[in-house]
Amino acid sequence: MSYNCIFVIGPTAVGKTAIGVRLADKFSGEIISADSRQVYKGLDIGSGKDLADYTLNGRQIPYHLIDVCDLNREYNLFDFQEDFYKAFSDITSRGKLPVCVGGTGMYLDSILRGYDMIPFVEKPGEREVLATKTEEELKQILINEKEKLHNTSEFGDKERMIKSILINRFNISEECRIARQKLRASRPQLNPLVIGTTLDRALVRSRIAKRLADRMEEGLIEEVESLHAHKSENGAEWSRLEALGLEYRFVSDYLQGKYKSKEEMRELLQIAIGQFAKRQETWFRCMEKNGIKIHWLPQVMDVEERFKAACKIVETEN
Repeated sequence: MSYNCIFVIGPTAVGKTAIGVRLADKFSGEIISADSRQVYKGLDIGSGKDLADYTLNGRQIPYHLIDVCDLNREYNLFDFQEDFYKAFSDITSRGKLPVCVGGTGMYLDSILRGYDMIPFVEKPGEREVLATKTEEELKQILINEKEKLHNTSEFGDKERMIKSILINRFNISEECRIARQKLRASRPQLNPLVIGTTLDRALVRSRIAKRLADRMEEGLIEEVESLHAHKSENGAEWSRLEALGLEYRFVSDYLQGKYKSKEEMRELLQIAIGQFAKRQETWFRCMEKNGIKIHWLPQVMDVEERFKAACKIVETEN
């Protein structure tokens, strides 16, 4: 093959998992999830794990990076990169094809464009020296040392400017350059085939509404309620649940009495999910502008028809 992994990407509620699982079944693959909430144990209904979807024709399609982290730990981009490469190496070592499925843009981009996630290390005493400077002096240091200031917010308060200076100095240091080289050398070589799937925006909104209604029926509110009630085990405080966004934030607010009714919460959540889907599509367009080639499937409702189109891409690119 000219590629050694397949990515199936797209906005929420368009059937990515169904297509990815079918591809894994046909081409002897295993799924790697790229979803920032499905990594957490206990976030089942709201994150849309739908684990039954991984059984096809009576066979369980293996999956990775689902249910790998407790809620009391913050899973981040660095964790995802490390876990992705481990899963990739494990899958390929057994002669299987990794099929990455997800819609978390930053996760996908970090792999497809190979972000160098180097842990930041401060030099001893450097922060203390900067702390003696005035805000105006720190501002001038930033201007002199940073080739491109992304925005003026970096001039914020004194602590923000000190942190920005320290990070910039580390990023251009010899230690960081060597660490990047070692990191790149240690990574498995990826030759990805990226397949994108989406639908007409009105249809996406309709599917979002149907899926949200189904999740409410399946016990979304009860799931969030239980997570909070068992916060001393693998649950979470309201603030933690709210930070997870969308379903978990809106339902948490509802359970705390911040909405007049369940219907008001549901309607506002539905709008928010639709807005999230638009942001996802914008992210994918930016990925294309940054050089990621995405093979888009036809915008047809039928999953089987899109799967056949995906197979044709896989076989043609082969």
